[in-house]
Amino acid sequence: MPCPALPDGFDFTDPDLLRHRVPFPEYAELRRAEPVRWIPQPDNLAGFQDEGYWAVTRHADVKYVSTHPELFSSWVNTAIIRFNEHIERDAIDAQRLILLNMDPPEHTRVRGIVQRVFTPRAIRALEQRLRDRAHRIVEEARAHPGPFDFVTQVACELPLQAIAELIGIPQDDRAKIFDWSNKMISYDDPEYAITEAVGQESATELIAYAMNMAADRKQCPAKDIVTTLVTAADEGSLGSDEFGFFVLMLAVAGNETTRNAITHGMHAFLTHPEQWELYRRERPQTAAEEIVRWATPVNSFQRTATQDTELGGKPIRKGDRLGLFYAAANHDPEVFENPDAFDVTRDPNPHLGFGGGGPHFCLGKSLAVLEIDLIFNAVADAMPGLRLAGEPDRLRSAWINGVKHLQVSLG
Repeated sequence: MPCPALPDGFDFTDPDLLRHRVPFPEYAELRRAEPVRWIPQPDNLAGFQDEGYWAVTRHADVKYVSTHPELFSSWVNTAIIRFNEHIERDAIDAQRLILLNMDPPEHTRVRGIVQRVFTPRAIRALEQRLRDRAHRIVEEARAHPGPFDFVTQVACELPLQAIAELIGIPQDDRAKIFDWSNKMISYDDPEYAITEAVGQESATELIAYAMNMAADRKQCPAKDIVTTLVTAADEGSLGSDEFGFFVLMLAVAGNETTRNAITHGMHAFLTHPEQWELYRRERPQTAAEEIVRWATPVNSFQRTATQDTELGGKPIRKGDRLGLFYAAANHDPEVFENPDAFDVTRDPNPHLGFGGGGPHFCLGKSLAVLEIDLIFNAVADAMPGLRLAGEPDRLRSAWINGVKHLQVSLG
């Protein structure tokens, strides 16, 4: 039965939609009436030669697709659900070199190598430096006269520094990494006046930078993580190009997403002052997970069916694309009590903000949770009276739930 509240032509990947809001009412209607629904698109609108995709909105179905890569591939059409309609197929296929867009067994091999970056020991080694950095970021923001942009003054800095510290990018080069990663995901937003070609050029520059790092370490090994990834012959190592694409993925998956989680989290606290008071008083360890559930920085990824199958009572044909709408899954009342409430004491919290499980579950979850904890502890210590000074200025994007600017003041 068609979903009565969904207008004809409604498309969950329309970048103008996320520019204004996350479509929670429409997600709720689909979960209730048609949790797997065909969303038609004009041919090639998203960069794919097809007629649309299946919108998957229930928590259980998103998990099922995520944990069955033999049925639902990231490699066939990549995990990005919508490109520019003018993109060439070769440019899409080139992205298969990114871990996000691989399937087992190649994904298993590469992930087995790069997960050395995210061992508990490696994360613990960063903690004090990141704590110091978080406090310095907040102190510098507090010194700013008048209202300031929380995104640029606070949320941006720690995720960038964490990734740069992790792989040893010199301080002088870190602004370039931030600029390149911004351009790679902002081609849908007119404020940045960035074309798809500029985004691809930025990706190329970032990959080249990382490949040069890898080549340097192969010639002159050092006691750092880059050397470990590119020279460990007995345990397997990355080629220079593989390392380049790994750094590109980190720049988006580890930088942009955590930044947006922090921004959405601050907005949630400031629009739910009772939660901010609770957090300031008790500092619950559950807060970071609820912030990620609430924010869901990646609104959606996609998979492509490798064979005829069925999902949610709908026949899925080989080659069909499926959109996994994590924001919808993270508000599923079958899983979350009072899902539309922001509750930093929520426990358990089986959200899908780090992915739906399976081979693509977020490698950097522990680092992201640490960053979120550190920055909000620092804000609560130094700026307890923070107030909103404007509404969020949202990113125009087909799949990133992003905020470009959030004006705040010290009250």
